[in-house]
Amino acid sequence: WGILFSHPRDFTPVCTTELGRAAKLASEFSKRNVKMIALSIDSVPDHLSWSKDINAYNGEQPEEKLPFPIIADKNRELA
Repeated sequence: WGILFSHPRDFTPVCTTELGRAAKLASEFSKRNVKMIALSIDSVPDHLSWSKDINAYNGEQPEEKLPFPIIADKNRELA
């Protein structure tokens, strides 16, 4: 199984809290063999910076790595 999180833009408050919660629950999804991935219209450098914000929101060290990737769709070809 897989879960695709599609968000309109990096750094929006609702998107940050939703991906933060998803990151907290990632181990539970992994136990169930569910793969997680996100999609946002911003660039990879923005995603890396946003990942730090998401981790900080969760009270963790602001790292560029989340337990799932974020697809960059800067040209909005996928969205």
